[in-house]
Amino acid sequence: MSTPHTKTYVLVHGAWHSGRAWDRVVPLLARAGHRVFAPSLTGHGEKQHLLGPDVGLDTHVADVAGLLTEEDLTDVILVGHSYAGMVISAVAAQVPDRVAGLVYVDAMVPEDGESALDVMPMTQHLIDAAASTDTPWRIPPLPQQPAPLGLFGVTDPADTAWLRTMLSDDSVRCFLQPVRLDDPALDMIPRTHIHCVGSTPPGVARRPVAPTQPNGAPSQVWELRSGHDCMITTPLELTELLLKAA
Repeated sequence: MSTPHTKTYVLVHGAWHSGRAWDRVVPLLARAGHRVFAPSLTGHGEKQHLLGPDVGLDTHVADVAGLLTEEDLTDVILVGHSYAGMVISAVAAQVPDRVAGLVYVDAMVPEDGESALDVMPMTQHLIDAAASTDTPWRIPPLPQQPAPLGLFGVTDPADTAWLRTMLSDDSVRCFLQPVRLDDPALDMIPRTHIHCVGSTPPGVARRPVAPTQPNGAPSQVWELRSGHDCMITTPLELTELLLKAA
């Protein structure tokens, strides 16, 4: 449980990544006096061997919700990057009494009943490509592209090499399972949106954020001049925004 002067952050990585993606942010938040958790979702990082066709969005929601209950975490700021916007939304709907704020970092922001494919239709070509392989349930990480897009927005050679050490395949089921957001208490949780700007890949369209949050407060949207993996390329700037988020 957090004291009045500390916050508890749970940082959730996006598709194909692992909890190590937050390695540059975790110590910055900790040095500011806060508790920080950065779990790897099932099928990634130290749990990579658990990836299978049955691993889906619900699996990852259970990972994070389980962490909150097992550690008895309350007043949590849930931070979701990319695909993990789906995850933190569903976790907050499951255990709203444990969540103090949601932070969407260049993330998917779903409506009830939507899948990642609904939110980001360009993922269909990844599913189609997987369908023509010997493992049609398995989607490899996106390939590196010429600068400024790079590998998930990372262009520095050393950073790119480090990022490659934590990338692994994802399951098609993660992109197809619908999210369940049917608890009205979810709407009362404050939200912050952090948009990475400057190097958006072709075909990727970000949904506009409504001027008002579901709880009636004005929407809080900040821009960060960074590639998609801002926790790797601009960890200090991202941390400063996270400290302001809730």
